[in-house]
Amino acid sequence: MAVFSTGSLLAQDADQSDAASKQDKIKALEIAYISKELDLTPEEAQKFWPVYNKYTREVNALIVERKKKNQELKGKPRTDAVANASLDKELDYERKMLEIKTRYRQEFSKVLPARKVGNLYRAEREFRGMMIRQLKERKDNRMMRGRGRQQ
Repeated sequence: MAVFSTGSLLAQDADQSDAASKQDKIKALEIAYISKELDLTPEEAQKFWPVYNKYTREVNALIVERKKKNQELKGKPRTDAVANASLDKELDYERKMLEIKTRYRQEFSKVLPARKVGNLYRAEREFRGMMIRQLKERKDNRMMRGRGRQQ
């Protein structure tokens, strides 16, 4: 039994390592995409990336908080009170996200021209859209391969 438990722990560590590696690869792709889209000068890049990294940490922390709150509501029966609480939490999330983006728009404007700040938000949306499409395509391809083997 000890061998199985150790093997399970090693598999979990490998899964976590794979997930971290995939996140690192996605982050590198995002950085390359945003850099290309913004056409940053070396001086702009030096000032921009520390601000952007702080911004993404805040956004990601808010997303984690949202997921946690949604998980808390999952097991509860869907009464009007629970639905209202869920709506309030979702609106609170949206308000906080808007506050972060508004605050960082000002911070980004200190280090980049306005057109590049506008391009940043567009580039982020485009990158997320590309990633979602690629994940969907991969999922669809796996499903198609799985069907071919069953026939």
